[in-house]
Amino acid sequence: MRRQPKGQLKGSITEVVRDVIVEGDCIASLKALPDACVDLVFADPPYNMQLGGELTRPDQSVVDGVDDHWDKFDDFASYDAFTRAWLTEARRVLKPNGAIWVIGSYHNVFRLGAALQDLGFWILNDIVWRKTNPMPNFKGTRFTNAHETLIWAGRSKESKYTFNYDALKMLNDELQMRSDWTLPLCTGGERLKDAQGRKLHSTQKPEALLHRVVLATTKPGDLILDPFFGTGTTGAAAKRLGRHYLGLERDGDYVKGARARLKKVKPASVEDLEVTKSKKEEPRVPFGQVIEAGLIHPGAWLIGQNGKRARVRADGSLVLGEATGSIHRIGAMACDAPSCNGWTFWSLETKTGPTSIDLFRRDIRRQMAMSAGA
Repeated sequence: MRRQPKGQLKGSITEVVRDVIVEGDCIASLKALPDACVDLVFADPPYNMQLGGELTRPDQSVVDGVDDHWDKFDDFASYDAFTRAWLTEARRVLKPNGAIWVIGSYHNVFRLGAALQDLGFWILNDIVWRKTNPMPNFKGTRFTNAHETLIWAGRSKESKYTFNYDALKMLNDELQMRSDWTLPLCTGGERLKDAQGRKLHSTQKPEALLHRVVLATTKPGDLILDPFFGTGTTGAAAKRLGRHYLGLERDGDYVKGARARLKKVKPASVEDLEVTKSKKEEPRVPFGQVIEAGLIHPGAWLIGQNGKRARVRADGSLVLGEATGSIHRIGAMACDAPSCNGWTFWSLETKTGPTSIDLFRRDIRRQMAMSAGA
């Protein structure tokens, strides 16, 4: 893969934007990118924390807080101007069906949200990242700040964004993934250190957080742009999950640390990148196709979850008393409901017991997949 020299992007999109870190100002670098060239933006911008002096613990030791030069702005107006400038370019480089994630704290997330809406993004969710190991409130004058907020937004209201719902449900032990995520801060061996053993970046995010974001809202092969790349957490998660990254970062020490980190990341195999897919994405199989394939014969009896029985006809319809219709219509009639998923309601009566007819649909889909791959 071709390396991009320091400075802003130059040349064609196909030559420079995949799996590289561009060292330089993020807004200038964004402006050098073509329109509609990335699938997702993940942005961890300066929080503008407005810290007033040192923060000390009860033993008077100094807390290593966020006092970096890149987090300091003259006032809210200058911060808002910076925010709108980079968000405007981020929206321009997103594909029509692209999306963006931004993360912030109470210092800036409300300003980020307003800017997103003003610029035409469509907010999909806000996620509360609840930290299992937050920094205590040493002065005891406020609640302990134990969370940060992520905003997920489509490029526009019309964007057909990626959301791997069933994969997230599987990640969460087959329960719907909620909008509150409990994850620890980045600590231990994951935290990058400088030559003196101090943390290299004051706000390095845990890779577990980016793993969830990338898995949820991108597909293998997608390009993820991070305009505040820092020590490369977005790139590490992207590489590990078979996505591409483009990192923009102006601090040379962060760039050096990120490049060394990314060299050590091993991507998963293509087979291991497969995730649980939504049934909505699977090809439609009419019940009549199961009859045509000889998996269920005309005259066979189906039994419903409530014990009611219906006979199968040659065209895939069912007979229940005087009524005839599809597996769904007769299923709804059998259970006295306005609608019914016949595939999960009916089972085939056999000598060894009932067999869900959905298993036959799976056989058909498996054959279709094998035929498509042949």
